[in-house]
Amino acid sequence: MKGFSPPSRFGGAVVPAEPLPITRTITVTEGISVKDLAEKLGVRGKDLIATLLMRGVFVTVNQSLDAELVKDVAHQFGADTEIITFEDQMANEAIENVLAQENPDEHEVTRPPVVTVMGHVDHGKTSLLDAIRETDVAGGEAGGITQHIGAYKVKINKEGSPAFGREIVFLDTPGHEAFTRMRARGAKVTDIVVIVVAADDGVMPQTLEAVDHAKAANVPIIVAVNKIDKPDAQPDRVKQQLGDRGLVPEAWGGSTVFVDVSAKKKQNLDLLLEMICLVADLGNLKATPGRSAVGTVIEAKLDRGRGAVASVLVQNGTLRNQDSFIVGNTFGKIRAMFDDRGRAIEVAGPSTPVEILGLESMPEAGDTFLVTADRDKAKVISQYRKMKERESQLAKSSRVSLEGLAEKIKEAGIKELPIIIKGDVTGSVQVLADSLQKMSTEKVRIKVIHSGVGAITESDVLLASASNAIIIGFNVRPDRKSADLAEQEDVEIRLHSIIYELQDEITKAMLGLLEPVFKENHLGRAEVLNVFRIPKVGTIAGCRVLDGVLKRDSEARLMRGGESVFKGKISSLKRFKDDAKEVTNGMECGVGISNFTDIQVGDTIEAFVTEKVAAELTAS
Repeated sequence: MKGFSPPSRFGGAVVPAEPLPITRTITVTEGISVKDLAEKLGVRGKDLIATLLMRGVFVTVNQSLDAELVKDVAHQFGADTEIITFEDQMANEAIENVLAQENPDEHEVTRPPVVTVMGHVDHGKTSLLDAIRETDVAGGEAGGITQHIGAYKVKINKEGSPAFGREIVFLDTPGHEAFTRMRARGAKVTDIVVIVVAADDGVMPQTLEAVDHAKAANVPIIVAVNKIDKPDAQPDRVKQQLGDRGLVPEAWGGSTVFVDVSAKKKQNLDLLLEMICLVADLGNLKATPGRSAVGTVIEAKLDRGRGAVASVLVQNGTLRNQDSFIVGNTFGKIRAMFDDRGRAIEVAGPSTPVEILGLESMPEAGDTFLVTADRDKAKVISQYRKMKERESQLAKSSRVSLEGLAEKIKEAGIKELPIIIKGDVTGSVQVLADSLQKMSTEKVRIKVIHSGVGAITESDVLLASASNAIIIGFNVRPDRKSADLAEQEDVEIRLHSIIYELQDEITKAMLGLLEPVFKENHLGRAEVLNVFRIPKVGTIAGCRVLDGVLKRDSEARLMRGGESVFKGKISSLKRFKDDAKEVTNGMECGVGISNFTDIQVGDTIEAFVTEKVAAELTAS
């Protein structure tokens, strides 16, 4: 029949003479064997071997094939191939199996809520936690906490209470920085945030920061107005101050729960716990105890006698002794497990904080904890995650920047531009926040997630990292640690001193007209020890290089008393009488700066190079 090529016979095997039309796609692992490929293609092993023999490839049924050969042979049998690494397949299957594992015989149960307590320093966070733990007399160990694992489970045992017999887990984090750092790592641990405010002190900057961090995480907020036993307590003033920030009390027609408490006198602690349970019920918190455990690392440390130790909050499923697990980039098998009171336990259900031993190495706070079928599978996933982390370090996630804003709007990828504003005075910050929010358009809404007075801190950078926000500094700058963290987290900081320039910059960014900026890369710093005035040559500074390197023809800035006096180029650089291309740390040299002669002993010369880049840390 015309146009038909019959399959050839090769030693009893049927081999297609011409490639069949592509009708399907198969997924194969790297280095797949002939036998496994034949099964994927739905053909006999000898038919596949015959096809390879016709191509001059001599193989056995158990031999591995390279990726290109697999693609060619699969095309012959009418299949397209998607090749993934063995680690990818093992890890993806294992993670999917763990996450999707459900036991049809098991039903969902209501789990205890997980509560994070935040607030200003000295407003009584720790006292409140201690007072709540001491009310748990059912445990019979009030005050008998033998070790700190970062979380505590409390049982409500007040007779007649509507929440009698229920449990609440409290996370004892060092503050909102830790809370946001965990959120930045993708950990969704907290169900409710309790903001503690002292009734005699009122709302402080750190209180507002905690509120903004909780709002950014989209977590229900309960306000505990502490120290109401003090004679100068003004709980209504606190409600008024927080009402202005959007936390309007229920008694005033709002939706935020406020509870007046006294940690010292143990007043209204039961009411606070009941309110927590009420808010938790609205969230409908469920878990399936019958599945394998999934959780999050709260904190980890290296113990001299016990090795790597991690505090883990079990969020779903049941964790048992001797379970194999994967956590972040490491793995292990549970050798021992302790509860929040230091007692050895064998089993931990949903919303239970435990301390575990048996880790191969240290995990990080916020890492996901998964129980796997066996230790070998956990090891494969651990290696896979390490490889993926290396890849992500090499290609950092592209955070939102003002330069790329218009493109992202065009792609409909951005509907909202989160911004953090820090300024030198309250008035400027408020005006900035209002004016920027008014610049919102149909395509993009500008949202100020936090504003405050003072320098840009590490806490601001962490919030920006977790919320994918841009930081705007108005007449303030980041300190060195914050700048380094911003570079590490790939957070953009824009520094301004004129409000109209900032508005103009945002407008240009939204229209895609923003010009690229110049970034300074520090080369080195030298101190002027002596000054020589040479006829027909000019002024030469005798210097010692304090750090880095000085290069001839690089840009330089002359600093005097912390202020920039002149900016130009290094025109000459000498070591003794010889010209030098560069002089390194600790060496002495002669430096000439073009078009500048007023150099004085004690001045500092800073050498740098500028490059045209999308701004990460820029000054306008």
